[in-house]
Amino acid sequence: MIFILQPQNQQKNIFYNLVLSKKQEFLAAMMKSSNSPLYLLSCFLMLLLLPVPSLSADPDSLQDFCVADLNASISINGFPCIPASKVNASDFFFDLSKEGVTNTSNLNSSVTPANVLAFPAVNTLGISMNRVDFDLGGLNPPHSHPRATEMGLVAEGSILVGFVTTSNVYYSKVLTPGEVFVIPRGLVHFQKNVGNKKGIVFTSFNSQMPGVVIASTTLFGSQPPMPNEVLTQAFQVDDAVVNSIKSKFGS
Repeated sequence: MIFILQPQNQQKNIFYNLVLSKKQEFLAAMMKSSNSPLYLLSCFLMLLLLPVPSLSADPDSLQDFCVADLNASISINGFPCIPASKVNASDFFFDLSKEGVTNTSNLNSSVTPANVLAFPAVNTLGISMNRVDFDLGGLNPPHSHPRATEMGLVAEGSILVGFVTTSNVYYSKVLTPGEVFVIPRGLVHFQKNVGNKKGIVFTSFNSQMPGVVIASTTLFGSQPPMPNEVLTQAFQVDDAVVNSIKSKFGS
């Protein structure tokens, strides 16, 4: 008897069909000689091996939490846990009520992260948040998150939210308090306060450490600097323009 398991995705389906095909060929060969002592053994082995595709899914968590030990070295995908005996209630709470300082740059905005580095309790949980404060005209500049999809809630102000797809299509809308937006993983996006008062946005991510690549800083403020010949050709400008922009980013 052959038990057919339903695969969970296309990759598993391809793998499952390949394994099943080989096992059926092997069984057919054994059945040609029903008196063979290998016949029963082959059936037994097939029953053992058929569940293999179902084991390729991510395992369920075997613990309630894993509060990060930020003083330890980063392991394969996150931080080691501190001993449960050293965990207390305060580890599971984080304050995002305080307004960020928005006048430290000409962007007039501030990001307060609640990722694993600031909020160790989210370690291994695949979630995190940010608070973004905007002064008048404040901008959260074009950037992307390589490891997470982003969802945001406008709490105060009128916020222009926009992103660009891999097909170079630009989507945008001005949002007001109570409205929500979503940015697909890895796409370049921004938020700008276009209202007449301060703005606040709370964003969430499906990663404990979503990462951020700010387009302007990455291109013009990297260390060591990106070669001028690359930037002048990419932006179709001369060295003077590139050097002028680099000077604003300390590169």
